[in-house]
Amino acid sequence: MSNAFQSGALSAQRITSYASLLTSRRMISKITTPADVDRLQSAVTAEVIPGTVFLRATVVDSDPVRAAQAANALGDGFPRLVDQIERPTPRSRPSVKVTVVDRATVPHVPISPNPLANQAVALLLALLLALGVLVLRDRLDTTIKTIEMLQETSHTSILGIIGYERDAGRYPLIVRETGHSSRAEAFRSLRTNLQFIGVDRPPKSLLITSSLPGEGKSSTSVNLAITLAQAGWRVVLVDADLRRPRIPSYLGIEGGVGLTDVLIDKRGLSDVIQTWGDPGISVLPSGKIPPNPSELLGSQGMLTVLTQLTQNYDMVLVDAPPLLPVTDAAALAAVCDATLLVARYGKTRRENVVRAGELLTSVNARLVGAVLNFTPAKIGQYYGYGYGYSSDVKTPVNA
Repeated sequence: MSNAFQSGALSAQRITSYASLLTSRRMISKITTPADVDRLQSAVTAEVIPGTVFLRATVVDSDPVRAAQAANALGDGFPRLVDQIERPTPRSRPSVKVTVVDRATVPHVPISPNPLANQAVALLLALLLALGVLVLRDRLDTTIKTIEMLQETSHTSILGIIGYERDAGRYPLIVRETGHSSRAEAFRSLRTNLQFIGVDRPPKSLLITSSLPGEGKSSTSVNLAITLAQAGWRVVLVDADLRRPRIPSYLGIEGGVGLTDVLIDKRGLSDVIQTWGDPGISVLPSGKIPPNPSELLGSQGMLTVLTQLTQNYDMVLVDAPPLLPVTDAAALAAVCDATLLVARYGKTRRENVVRAGELLTSVNARLVGAVLNFTPAKIGQYYGYGYGYSSDVKTPVNA
């Protein structure tokens, strides 16, 4: 409903005051009962149409007929109220005349709800929320997901990129795979990269560890040993994780007698070392789980064991516990020639890699490189793995 004002000197400020008058209790009380004034007043709005002397009154109600009736009642009552206010005396002529231009009709379409508009707004809000969640997750996610991130965080070279394969859980050893695979090629590349480390002082004992459990350091140790043995190296794999040994379960060997028996002088090395597989890997299991793993691994006896093994083998691979939960790996890293840090794509956090590097530095360990494990295929292909395979060349190393 629209009201028009006829006056040559009617100012914009005066029209605005009439908009307030149209929604006032004085006006509303003239068209409804006293009990219904508050409800109707909250349902009525009035606005000045810019650039004109028109007022538009709107009544919102759940009943369209009742809304039209209330709007028309306003249109009938408002001119009389203005006439009373603008007439100086009962007998004088009013200075302003209000005329109803358009009377209200019963609407056939509700102004709310509007299903299409609501769905569009809901979709837009959902997209904005999803985008916000993705941005927030990306900002809060500190896991290692690129080679550059791991290299920058660990302050060392990336020696290997081990891709994720669905069957790796059931068949973790590359020697059981038929033909060529990206995992087998990745471990061959890791073996090749190790040959370029310390040309003047090549490591004879390599400690393999990670920041936390579940990052693949034991599977990396076993497959690296297999790859080295396939190339003609004399390799011994030492299971030095005296808390949660995994090597026997990977290789299917008996691990009840091993390193701990040697360290407490119950057995000799030759009595507990086992030979596994066609490549001929020598394996030193962990033995019984002792109550004091850190003391045993940091003892003079452990140093003696490593010295004897490095004299008899081309490479001694030591599968150590994770660095952060316990001090076992740090004690071992101090007596090994080199340390290899394994990180898991999308799980290992940058702050954990930093802390692991600090622990190794504190014991003067030699961190020679890092391996990114469980990487998606696209990352391995981007860095050159998975494009094809060449024949394996055996390069034995003299003791």
